[in-house]
Parts: sequence; C-alpha cells; structure tokens
Amino acid sequence: MPVEIFSGKILFKRVIQYFSANNQTSILLMNFMINVYSWRKSNIYKTYLLIITFIVLIALLGKFFSWYFHNYWFFYFSLIFALLSVLVNYWYSDKIILWRVGGKLIEKKDNPEIYRLVENLAITAGLPTPKIYLINESAPNAFATGRAPKCSAVAVTKGLLEKLNKSELEGVIAHELSHIKNRDTLLMTLVAALVGVVAVLSDWYWRISFWWGGDDNNRGNILFFLVGILASVIAYVAAILIQLAISRRREFLADASAVLLTRYPEGLISALEKISQDPTQMRKVPSGAAHLFIANPFKKKSFLISLFSTHPPIKERIAKLREME
Repeated sequence: MPVEIFSGKILFKRVIQYFSANNQTSILLMNFMINVYSWRKSNIYKTYLLIITFIVLIALLGKFFSWYFHNYWFFYFSLIFALLSVLVNYWYSDKIILWRVGGKLIEKKDNPEIYRLVENLAITAGLPTPKIYLINESAPNAFATGRAPKCSAVAVTKGLLEKLNKSELEGVIAHELSHIKNRDTLLMTLVAALVGVVAVLSDWYWRISFWWGGDDNNRGNILFFLVGILASVIAYVAAILIQLAISRRREFLADASAVLLTRYPEGLISALEKISQDPTQMRKVPSGAAHLFIANPFKKKSFLISLFSTHPPIKERIAKLREME
C-alpha cells in the first residue's frame, strides 16, 4: 500500500481502492484511520485542558497557603510561577526531558545505520526527520518528544541498539514516529514537565509550612506539619490524575499505526517481548516521565504502580498486534 494513505485527503478513496476485494478489512481499516484523525484532534484539546488544569491547580495551592498564612504573596507567586512554567515547558519541555534522561544528540556520522533507519521511516510516514538522541542506559527502551513534527526528537537507549535486530528497531522507531504523527508528543512531554513543577512547588510549600509556621506563637506546631503533608498528598494525587489523562489508548493506536507504517507486525511484537523480558532497570528516568517511553522503564512493580500505570500490559498490546497479522 503506498504511503499516500497517511496524507489524509485521499484516505477513504485509497482504503476503498485497495481493499474493495475484502469488505470487512476495508471497514476495519477505515474505522481505524477515523480513530487516528479524531485522536489527533482530541490531543489538541487535551493539551489546552492540561495547561488550564495545571494553572488552576497551582493557583489553588497558592490560594490555600495565602489564606493559611494570611499573606497573599503565596497566591501571586504561585500564579506567576504557573504561567512562566507553562511558557517555558511549552517551548522547552522536550529539551528539559532529554537533559534529565541524559540524551546525547546523534549526527549521521556517529551512527549512520540508525540515522538512515529513522530517516527512511520518517519519509514513509510523511514526517520531517526528527533529531535522534542516544541515552546511555543498558535497558532497551525509547521515546519521542517535541511540540510539533518539525521540531520533534526520538530518543533511544544504548541497550535498544545493542539488543534488538533491524526489524525490531524499525517497529520501535515506527511506534515513536506514530506518536509524533498522532500529535501525542506535546501532550506527553508537557505532562512530564508540569508534573515535575507541581512536585517542586509542593515541596517548597511543605518546607515553608514546617519551618515557618503561621505565626511566631505556633511555629513548629504539629498542625503545620500536617498541613504540609496534606499539600504534598494533594499535589501527588493531582499529578497522578494528570498523568492518567494521557489515555492508555494512545499506545494501542501508536502500535497499530507502526504496523501500517512497517507492514510487519512481527517486528514490533518481537521488540516488545524483548523489552518486557529484559530485567535491566533504567537509572535516570524521573517518575513523571515514565509514560513517555514505549514500555514502562521501571521493572519493579507494586499493586499501586500497576493500578496507575499509563502503559497497558505488554501481553495485551502483543495480542492486539497479532490480530493485525
């Protein structure tokens, strides 16, 4: 099937043309592509909603401490801090995340094989070639970032290049390019960055409530300690809820889009199996950025981690991919 199917305007004509011999397949593929385009549009709305939610959350936290300490400086500071954070993270969240995980830019001369692989798949997908970053981690994993396709990046770990063969690497890269194509990356990267901002601000207020207190007579009172704990818990729960706003469906959609791109489900299936079975734990990934990766980078799991995981189970993803075979 030619790459034109990804262009959008001739979608339905091409689907019918190439699959008219199999009416059921035609209908299934048409429904899938409708989901792709509606998902991209939905991600734009989710991005705006996330930004508004973040500003409101920080403003409410500042309002609470302003009321508690009888000082509106907290509210004004929180509001200004939230607005500046949104601006900084919108323009630089991809660079912040890449810096936090230790990503190093790869030029074509550094690794021609992976560069050509990404370049060829990007051309097939109708995307500009993203920048490629290498993470010095033994665990096989990867993620995509960037607020738009023209300023996107794909980051791969050293372990991914060492442990996967070419068809498996193609499946992983196609998955990440699909996130870029489906406009997942801005939303995913903003969540990772803004959740970190919420945690930092919460920690500041926790320290203020514990050390300063409401007034000199109550300094060190257990009540202030409890208020600080409460603020931290509220911020943590809010961060989890924001992360869960990034639906698990995006991974299924990126998997399916990757298969349409490579025409070879077994490559991605084998890659997911190897990644999930590898026992190596990633060391430099902040918890708020775990949802960016193709598979959960944290191998140690508990009931709560599984409950609030932004990744669907690998076995479930593989089962859906096998249906596409």
